[in-house]
Amino acid sequence: MIQLLLSRLEICLDDASYWMAANRLRLNAEKTKLLWARSRYSAEAQLGSSGPSMQFGTEVISASDHVRVLGVTVLSDLSLDKHVANVCSSGFYWLRQLRRVRRSLDTDSIKTLVHAFVMLRVDYCNAVFAGSPIYITDKLQCVLCTERCNVSHHWHTPWLVTLAA
Repeated sequence: MIQLLLSRLEICLDDASYWMAANRLRLNAEKTKLLWARSRYSAEAQLGSSGPSMQFGTEVISASDHVRVLGVTVLSDLSLDKHVANVCSSGFYWLRQLRRVRRSLDTDSIKTLVHAFVMLRVDYCNAVFAGSPIYITDKLQCVLCTERCNVSHHWHTPWLVTLAA
């Protein structure tokens, strides 16, 4: 069954590559990833990176536990845990950096920098979080609460009002 899927996928990739070449585009085999998606509750479908590889031209594409599509990291069980961890890590990093220079800048400059370095990362592709479990959105909410504290210097100012002003 899996070999049939692999052969169909290889044919599909070849067709896409030929179409792209006909339109003066190139499919980069070095950046092509293979993800065997499965349910996290399915014991028999635990492929992940141990799944079979596929041939694409002269390149062999091995299976991966996660792929990055348009900046969003998706795991083989189609969860967003790694993506949220990356967004939170990046957000907290920039909040720590901005805390160091907060006294040297006025409030409008801090708001601009927080928006550029933190809010845009949290907001980017946020439609993928629709229907996500509460523990996923709670992690992102923690970044937003920390950001609110950094900008307004206390917890009681509504952060949407202060950033919109």
